[in-house]
Amino acid sequence: MKFMKLGSKPDFFQTDGDNIRYVATELATDLVVNVGDVKFYLHKFPLLSKSARLQKLAATTNENSDEIHIHDIPGGPAAFEICAKFCYGMTVTLNAYNVVATRCAAEYLEMYETVEKGNLVYKVEVFLNSSIFHSWKDSIIVLQTTRSLLPWSEEVKVVSHCLDSIASKASIDTSKVEWSYTYNLKKLPSDNGNEHWNGVGKQQVVPKDWWVEDLCGLQLDLYKRVINIIKTKGKLSGDVIGEALKAYSTRRLSGFSKGMIQGGDVIKNRSLVETVIHLLPAGSVPCSFLLKLLKAAILLECGEMEKSELISKIGQQLDEATVSDLLIQAPTEEALMYEVDIVQNLIEEFVTLDRSAQTDPSMEAEFQEIRSPRFLSDTSKVKVAKLVDGYLTEVSRDPNLPASKFVRLAEMVSNFSRPTHDGLYRAIDMYLKVSHDTFVTITNKLHFVYSSISPLSSFFFFWVVETSLYIFSPRHPAQLPVIIAHHKKYKCLVFVYYVS
Repeated sequence: MKFMKLGSKPDFFQTDGDNIRYVATELATDLVVNVGDVKFYLHKFPLLSKSARLQKLAATTNENSDEIHIHDIPGGPAAFEICAKFCYGMTVTLNAYNVVATRCAAEYLEMYETVEKGNLVYKVEVFLNSSIFHSWKDSIIVLQTTRSLLPWSEEVKVVSHCLDSIASKASIDTSKVEWSYTYNLKKLPSDNGNEHWNGVGKQQVVPKDWWVEDLCGLQLDLYKRVINIIKTKGKLSGDVIGEALKAYSTRRLSGFSKGMIQGGDVIKNRSLVETVIHLLPAGSVPCSFLLKLLKAAILLECGEMEKSELISKIGQQLDEATVSDLLIQAPTEEALMYEVDIVQNLIEEFVTLDRSAQTDPSMEAEFQEIRSPRFLSDTSKVKVAKLVDGYLTEVSRDPNLPASKFVRLAEMVSNFSRPTHDGLYRAIDMYLKVSHDTFVTITNKLHFVYSSISPLSSFFFFWVVETSLYIFSPRHPAQLPVIIAHHKKYKCLVFVYYVS
């Protein structure tokens, strides 16, 4: 940690109880400065010679009184004491933890060069610009201390200088990183024995996201500003920024890595989730992380705009999801076990992008620039179709799941070809094993959920659900008796046709 010593005289400040500070000299004090609940017994000459504000306050006191009051000085008694010692020429040590309070207090006391050359404001500025802002970890510490000193720390531009210093260092070429940093995210190449030889000695490879963990200690408002400046500089890829936001979410939201939120301030947690959603570059994080974020957004009752933005981002990467990712628990007061409607929105987002790409080739090219070239490819569609089949199998275990929701999900990917329909048949089989009361009589509406039937199919069976008639084909004739038995058990009308 960087530090700077000012003054050379011994420290003659003494304490009398908790609320009295005085200078132990033979010369009697002639000024009492009240700072909060602490009284400082001092001398006018050294203080007034360097502080324009104290000059004005002393001039306005009664002739019979030598007391002045400065209850609103930033940094309180501790910061004032550093300023007072500087006025006496006593030794004081500035470091990352007290420099902002000292700078703000000096500003409050108007300790400028126009009052006396080499005054405290100038000295502190030299220390900040020559040492603190050149240090990675000191800049972070200083930035953290600025929050308790607002608005003074903003007015003297310490906050903006800290933010720019941190963002600039985070954006620098990794070959120029020569300072220490915290990094536990994953093993570096050098940790695995893959060290680079530069002709003189072995040099450790600095990862692109070397700065991520050190910024996790920042409060949300400051973190948001740092990330926005980093994004504005445009020197880091979206993946690195996404990694930073992943690390921050995991660190600041207890239980997030397990897909839940454990304790904490709900309002602060909600604000954090909403901020992360807005900051995330498109395609910068895995779909599994986005779905954890969605679960948190639902649990914390985030705004509809934020949830809609997140659903849009997930829809663009839905082919990366797993069935377990999509199993979003519904609130306990709801009839259904899972948030089926939200998953339907995710699928609709993906299907809409597919339709848009088919009608506007330029849109597909645009999304391919954001993500990998396989976006909206046939492989992606097959993955989503299998994902929906697997999801249907899981949610069909819910006895309260309406048949209309089951069928609607199946319909949404009916145009996506896949090598086998076994996943869908498994989902139907599971759905029929669970007691449902939604089967009613047949109507004259015939609806094909899947238009392409496997060549190996020899039988068709009809499934009457609510007001529609649906037709499926089992993979193998041997499956037919089981399906018929299920239909009979649950009193659903069954019509079986043999195809010769």
